[in-house]
Amino acid sequence: MWWLEPHRIRGILRCAGALALAGLVAGCFQPLYATRTASGSSTVAEQLKSVDVAAIRATAGTPEASIAAELRNALIFDLTGGGATGAPTHRLNLHLSSLRQQVIVDITTSRPDVEQAGINASYSLVEIASGKVVVTGQTFSRVSYDNPGQEQRFARARGRRDAENRAAKVISEDIRSRLASYFIAGT
Repeated sequence: MWWLEPHRIRGILRCAGALALAGLVAGCFQPLYATRTASGSSTVAEQLKSVDVAAIRATAGTPEASIAAELRNALIFDLTGGGATGAPTHRLNLHLSSLRQQVIVDITTSRPDVEQAGINASYSLVEIASGKVVVTGQTFSRVSYDNPGQEQRFARARGRRDAENRAAKVISEDIRSRLASYFIAGT
């Protein structure tokens, strides 16, 4: 019979072995953002809530001040999930710079049709009890936006602002992922 051929039996045995191995190790994995841990220790979500996001330095009234406020608010929301914060055990310090580039320029008017907003951020996580820096890193985000026309200057300003907000959100998610990795692995 065709299913008793040696090469088919080996394939079935390999598949059965892989399924058996998967069943054995299925209990070894823990979701990163689980609500409780198998060992009973604090979860990553609880540890992220205990991170205090320091105010980001930026000159008042500049576009960087707006971006800094948006980034800090996004980080606080991402770390706490919109809930209450815990007693701070770590402090997150951030330094950022922003940039704007013209991507596509209309050859008739020499005005930009598509621009790109960018944010570069460097961060460090400091353990409050010891004052020791435990995590440092850099991240960036680039987001493009269209200029709808020169008659619509407010739409251009709003497009730039939306692009900066999206870039801040990307940076916030990147930093949250890096901090979660630190809290789960300790490195």
